[in-house]
Amino acid sequence: MLNKAKIAVFVSGGGTNLQALIDAQASGILHSGEIAVVVASKPGVYALERAAAAGIPGVVVSRKECESQTEFEEKLLSVMDEYGIDLIVLAGFLSILSENFTKKFPQRIINVHPALIPSFCGEGFYGLKVHKAALDYGVKVTGATVHYVNEVPDGGQIIYQKAVEIEDGDTPETLQRRVMEQAEWILLPKAAELVSSKLAKEQCK
Repeated sequence: MLNKAKIAVFVSGGGTNLQALIDAQASGILHSGEIAVVVASKPGVYALERAAAAGIPGVVVSRKECESQTEFEEKLLSVMDEYGIDLIVLAGFLSILSENFTKKFPQRIINVHPALIPSFCGEGFYGLKVHKAALDYGVKVTGATVHYVNEVPDGGQIIYQKAVEIEDGDTPETLQRRVMEQAEWILLPKAAELVSSKLAKEQCK
């Protein structure tokens, strides 16, 4: 039997994508990896309650409490070492990671972005801002993308994409919900399983 890849999920808010991963793990969709720790970039976020309810350890590494990006990333690396992490999943994580960090996990960090990259992506495009930009531009189709993370925000190789049609009367809020339900919550667990499976097989070589 293959060893499961150990996954760290990085969060900054409510943790809806984290919940999708927890549910996928419970249902067997995510079976080549297991969530070993949830890392929040600030205290008190609801994602930590979701982790606790699922019996998953939660850790806070606050960017605001660190004097530099280097200190912040050193603390993150310490947590990764402590839990023996193979794969990092960014699930609504709003802190940018530097090349110093990402190069330590080549093809082992994935992120979900609420648009079809290369549209409406890059630094400053997150959360409702992405959906407002899509509506303001007047596109008829948006969606979500799961991609590998490198030193360029939203610049890594695409793993999966799924389109979601924009409907008349959509607001950033209604569009955000539909993109999550129809794309993000489906693609992220699928991508986590794909990469976990690859890592688990590599460990057996």
